[in-house]
Amino acid sequence: MQRRVVVTGMGLVTPIGIGVEDSWSALCAGKSGIAEITRFDASAYLTRIAGEVKGFNAEDFMPKKEAKRNELFISYAMAAARMALEDADLVIDSSNADRIGVVTGCGLGGLGIMEDTILNVATKGPRRVSPFFIPMMIGNMAPGMISIHLGPKGPNLSLATACAAGAHAVGDSFKMVQNGMAEGMITGGTEAVVSRTAVAGFNAMKALSTRNDAPEKASRPFERDRDGFVIGEGSGMLILEALDHALERGARIYAEMVGFGMTGDGYHITSPCPDGDGAVRCMQTALVDAGLTPDQVDYINAHGTSTELNDLYESRAVKAVFKDHAYKLAISSTKSMTGHLLGGAGGIETVFSVLSVYHDVIPPTINYENPADECDLDYVPNAARRAPVNVAMTNSFGFGGTNATLILKKYTEKN
Repeated sequence: MQRRVVVTGMGLVTPIGIGVEDSWSALCAGKSGIAEITRFDASAYLTRIAGEVKGFNAEDFMPKKEAKRNELFISYAMAAARMALEDADLVIDSSNADRIGVVTGCGLGGLGIMEDTILNVATKGPRRVSPFFIPMMIGNMAPGMISIHLGPKGPNLSLATACAAGAHAVGDSFKMVQNGMAEGMITGGTEAVVSRTAVAGFNAMKALSTRNDAPEKASRPFERDRDGFVIGEGSGMLILEALDHALERGARIYAEMVGFGMTGDGYHITSPCPDGDGAVRCMQTALVDAGLTPDQVDYINAHGTSTELNDLYESRAVKAVFKDHAYKLAISSTKSMTGHLLGGAGGIETVFSVLSVYHDVIPPTINYENPADECDLDYVPNAARRAPVNVAMTNSFGFGGTNATLILKKYTEKN
């Protein structure tokens, strides 16, 4: 018999705040975290804006020496994981360490340190490479450092499924706890690639917004005048626990995780299927896993990237899955405020979905002024909405046609 799995802790490092309270307050207020890039000189780039994390000090979450040795995506993950553990009031020690694991998602890892090291090798020679270069670069160092410094010694994985990585990590963790492989998991996503090559690469694909004169209005999911996504950075981590484990220690329960779906498009390296086939099957799989019908879903935290094809095809997919109910449920893209965290998106957006269930508040899609063709659903435009949210779904779709859907519901004693 599969075990029930609940969310007992959360941590956030985002472009709109550090910590759950600050990030959620900004989100519900419709505050944008998009501004001019400060991480490097972007004056020669087509896109000069991003969702950078402001005011982050790694030394607040780890020793000074470690903070200097870690690439930002690792530090963000460590910070969010530490906050999530503290929020859950979960102590990891010799009695439970081997039953608590870590799974994180990260799309590109230490791209910034890779850029700097390649330049060093080219201009100064191979002897100028830091011995910490490889550990700073590889994506699995995020769960590795969380394990080393926070104590969990159970399953330890890093997933690199592009923009679905964070959601896949949460989904895999959910199944590990549900099936008895672990009693609890620290899980989510992290990313920090506001970097020269990332911006140049996405510009070459014509994927990024170039609305440089109005950064806060650049991310416009489902809106007629959208012109691309905005890169964001940060991390979102959750504590998932078996229900009996959480109840035994008197933990606060934010929500119950009930469904996970994942599919592949088998269509194109970057474009989703025009009919939304992969997304349709992904949402349907998650609903079956959760034992729910489409009309039971109240809210969808959409992938909603602010690109022409994603917004259109995701809207088509929602209509295909939910039929008439598609026009009755609420949908929003929090990327309108945070930008797109790539492999970290699923982490923060799962946290936002949990908070929506817990508080019965639906965050808005800001910058929604003129509906795009076929994007005619209820995207909760421009202002947060107080409404019952018993069941929330969150979607994450990635390059290569990899898809993930998670479903959460309000916790009740009865299943």
